[in-house]
Amino acid sequence: MGLRITTNVASLTAQRNLGLTQRTIEKSMKQLATGSRFADTSEGAGEFAVSELLRGQISGMKAAKNNADFANSFVAVAEGGLNEQNNILVRMRELAIQAASDTLGDEERGYVNLEFQQLISETDRIAKTTSFGTQKLLMGEGKTYEFQIGAYNGEDNIVRYVADTNTTSSSLEIEGLSIDDKDYARDSLEAIDTATGKIAQARAQFGAIQSRLQSVSNNADVQIENLSAAQSRIADTDVAKAVSEMVRSQVLQQFQSVVLAQANQLPQLALKLISS
Repeated sequence: MGLRITTNVASLTAQRNLGLTQRTIEKSMKQLATGSRFADTSEGAGEFAVSELLRGQISGMKAAKNNADFANSFVAVAEGGLNEQNNILVRMRELAIQAASDTLGDEERGYVNLEFQQLISETDRIAKTTSFGTQKLLMGEGKTYEFQIGAYNGEDNIVRYVADTNTTSSSLEIEGLSIDDKDYARDSLEAIDTATGKIAQARAQFGAIQSRLQSVSNNADVQIENLSAAQSRIADTDVAKAVSEMVRSQVLQQFQSVVLAQANQLPQLALKLISS
């Protein structure tokens, strides 16, 4: 090939390769700085699309898990109220048994009955005030709650619960009970036992939905973990590879810079020919 001064092909080639090496270094630096392979959007467009779909799915699963946890808290509030009502009924039964015995006189039964009546009122108050936000939980309103526990649309992503638990004193049929008389005290035992059974049934229902929601939360944790691992394999920077690529390119860049400098000296040879 002849000696040319108008077009320095060697210099152009060196410049082109130096530019490619510089872009490789910049890409490696971006990947290392961001921790993502796709800091440079030209890196695997198809894989990038899959990664973004997985990222959206992971985000949705996290939101669904939060919903399940909130629903679990929702149920736990109701169960807490039922637990205290059960404790009250146990104490009421104890007082009724005391009042049913002639070891207490009428006056003493009157004193015991004072606590008994307060406990009935407290049972009613708990039923009317146990709430999650503005939603009453023990008033038997019959409202159907829908908990979105999946990342997609459809029935399989919803858990429904009908809030039909009514534990007011009238519903438990303990309203109006009294133990100021020995016979009344004995008669109240059956009503208290029936009320205790209703509370136990309600607690069993809440326990069942709590168990299901806990399973939902555990399953969501597993899915989030596995989806995150899959997304990481696609999108996260392979640090060792990126560092190696960057170092290799930096060394190559230095050699290319020297080659470019030499290529730029080629036209000087023509000048020497003229000068000679």
